[in-house]
Amino acid sequence: MGKRLGVSEDYLATGTERHDEKTLLVEAEISLRLDERELAGELYAEALEGATTSDERASALVGLGQLAFGEGKPRESIARLEDARSIAQGDLADQPGWADTLGRAYAMIDKLDAAVDIFQRSLAAAEGRNDPIEAVRFAVLLANAHIDKAEFAEAEQLLERILTLAPDSNDPIFRARLYWSQSRLYAARQDHPRAARYARKALHLLELTEHTYYTAQAHQLLAHIELDRRKPEEALELLEKGLALLADGGTPIDVALFKLEQARALIQLQRHEEAASTAMDASGLLADASPQDGGRGYALVAEVFSELGDSRKALELYELAAELLSRHPTRYLVEVYEKLAQVLEAEGQKDEALDVLKKAVAIQTHTG
Repeated sequence: MGKRLGVSEDYLATGTERHDEKTLLVEAEISLRLDERELAGELYAEALEGATTSDERASALVGLGQLAFGEGKPRESIARLEDARSIAQGDLADQPGWADTLGRAYAMIDKLDAAVDIFQRSLAAAEGRNDPIEAVRFAVLLANAHIDKAEFAEAEQLLERILTLAPDSNDPIFRARLYWSQSRLYAARQDHPRAARYARKALHLLELTEHTYYTAQAHQLLAHIELDRRKPEEALELLEKGLALLADGGTPIDVALFKLEQARALIQLQRHEEAASTAMDASGLLADASPQDGGRGYALVAEVFSELGDSRKALELYELAAELLSRHPTRYLVEVYEKLAQVLEAEGQKDEALDVLKKAVAIQTHTG
């Protein structure tokens, strides 16, 4: 009867809901926070099956969505979280953990407008509640989304605002996130010395904490910058340390992003066969989860085949990379078009090479 009426049996018996800390949802959340993923999945599924109210069903769906995100399945995560969003009472902006996961899942598959909308609403809600901790969280997430969209002025304004949101914060994670975002901004602007300096600051702060996941991510970011500066040995050392820190705490996509940077380092070291194998491993997952990173992966493999003299395979992979990267044009797409034009010209296809270079110039003009 309770299921048909949309209430629990406790409500039918007493007129009130019983809040027992041993309920399935509480146990599931504890299991999730303790990284007992298999148990959490079973508990959330059982809670979803037995849900009698829309809020109970939404909570179970959110848990399953967060599990999917942690397993490197952003599309499944979005489906679960959007189902929860459609039935839950209240505003998503008032659910920071849920909004964080949904926004990052959209960003991961390059649906950056959706991510920006979620982060903007959540930031405004946090400021309205006078909650500086959550305001910092969403300001950093929003700044990173703007960087991914090449909206550098907006990102810079946000990073300046973060300092006013929590000017006296001694939290090393807060300061590390700020330094990390500033590093990404400078890297996107090709200011590698400043990018490296801020990444080092983030890394030093994170190494003082037990937040090894963030420390691992800082190693990856710094390795990316070192590769832009043509320092592959330093990058490989950083990536090795970062992967060790990541251990079981990262998602499959996290691991794939590390492999992508390893492939870049191996190319710079002229270890082409290892680079091709590593990049292909990363690209298979990233193409579905993150088109931008998948495109970068295929471009790396194309570069390897070009170095090996297999122009046909290189052209095929560069075109695949361009297709993925064109969904949200950035400097990476410009680089792919430039390299594709070089291969076409070497093959005697000068008109096709010129057309591709025109595309590169148009994108560079548009993105600045």
